[in-house]
Amino acid sequence: MDDLRVILNSDELPDKWYNIQADLPRPLEPPLNPATKKPIGPQDLAAIFPMEVIKQEVSQERWISIPEEVRDVYRLWRPTPLQRAIRLEKALGTPAKIYFKNESVSPPGSHKPNTSVAQAYYNMKEGVKRLTTETGAGQWGSALAFACNLFNLKCTVYMVKVSYQQKPYRKSLMHVWNAEVIPSPSDKTNAGRKILEEDPDSLGSLGIAISEAVEDAATHDDTKYSLGSVLNHVLLHQTVVGLETKKQLEMIDVDPDILIGCVGGGSNFSGFCFPFLGDKIKGKSDVKAIAVEPTACPTLTKGPYMYDFGDTAEMTPLVKMYTLGHTFVPAGIHAGGLRYHGDAPLLCALYNQKFMEAVAYNQNPVFEAAVLFARTEGILPAPETAHAIRAAVDEALKCKKTGEKKNIVFNFSGHGHFDLSAYDQYLSGKLKDFEYPKKRIEEAIKKIPKV
Repeated sequence: MDDLRVILNSDELPDKWYNIQADLPRPLEPPLNPATKKPIGPQDLAAIFPMEVIKQEVSQERWISIPEEVRDVYRLWRPTPLQRAIRLEKALGTPAKIYFKNESVSPPGSHKPNTSVAQAYYNMKEGVKRLTTETGAGQWGSALAFACNLFNLKCTVYMVKVSYQQKPYRKSLMHVWNAEVIPSPSDKTNAGRKILEEDPDSLGSLGIAISEAVEDAATHDDTKYSLGSVLNHVLLHQTVVGLETKKQLEMIDVDPDILIGCVGGGSNFSGFCFPFLGDKIKGKSDVKAIAVEPTACPTLTKGPYMYDFGDTAEMTPLVKMYTLGHTFVPAGIHAGGLRYHGDAPLLCALYNQKFMEAVAYNQNPVFEAAVLFARTEGILPAPETAHAIRAAVDEALKCKKTGEKKNIVFNFSGHGHFDLSAYDQYLSGKLKDFEYPKKRIEEAIKKIPKV
């Protein structure tokens, strides 16, 4: 089979998600009630999540069946292609082979519908009428708007204000799919009003937007909350990406040496890598997995591993993760989906146990790699995705020096068609780089409650 574009048939779409919790060397640290510091139970989550999602959050089963109604929607774009970036290889002069899993072909243009469709389905089945959520760059917000529209649910999206201003067409796409979009922090919630009182010009953050969305859901009986990353069930749903990728690589007899994904909260990296890391945990693989983040929000590379809130207003349980402090507000980089202060507990546990690595990049080298990819492979990457491309380019250049013929595979998590203003800034030399905000992070970490 030609390895330039590997396509699965629709009947090869996975019918189960992979749950890495079944294979962890030691159990995940439990989320804690912030008042008592005791582990929370499923009943503590029932106010904002449907019961089936809560069951998946705590499940230790290795395989969880994908409902046929969800698979029917997946078939609108899944299985997605695995492509070889042969023109990029030639431009770099590398002996390495570079492959990418193209998740940009979904209707919203990213990997995010893999979980939004599942979450909207489970909420619909339990009689929920409306979902609230947050979004950074807008990929998650547009994915949830898409899914809610399919299952006749109302959708309210709290969009981080700096991204709301930078990416107006993501907002337009959400409107097309019947969603209400509110710039965050807003005057719609107590959490938003408190932030605005303290800082009327706040750029917003994912932590702030989460606070607003959770408050909205908790104060309306017909409404639940939906999260696009971080939580176990979200990462579970995303494993459809890695499961397909494994099958596609097997079809062309390729063993991956390096796996790469960008990390904001952890959903696309985890969904892509977990099926492979499950083999690594069992000693069946020594694949190198690299998580890539921005230097403006260097959670894995600079944050401590400790319990912290998932949101700014301290409404969520405490979870064990690498964190920069729940009050930390990153600079307004264009990779809005990577501006979260923490990371998924499952991903953080694997990083802590040395099953994966992490690197951080500034904006300009990331966009340099994005433009190179667009000019060689023809697809414009989202700024988040471009972080993974930067790392893939650097790994390929290392192979150029050593002569090693490694197989590098990365998750192309979304296209950049709504990010052209960022590319304009880069091409005109106006894109800013941001230094590692050490002092602000240290101040935020001091505010984390001791457990």
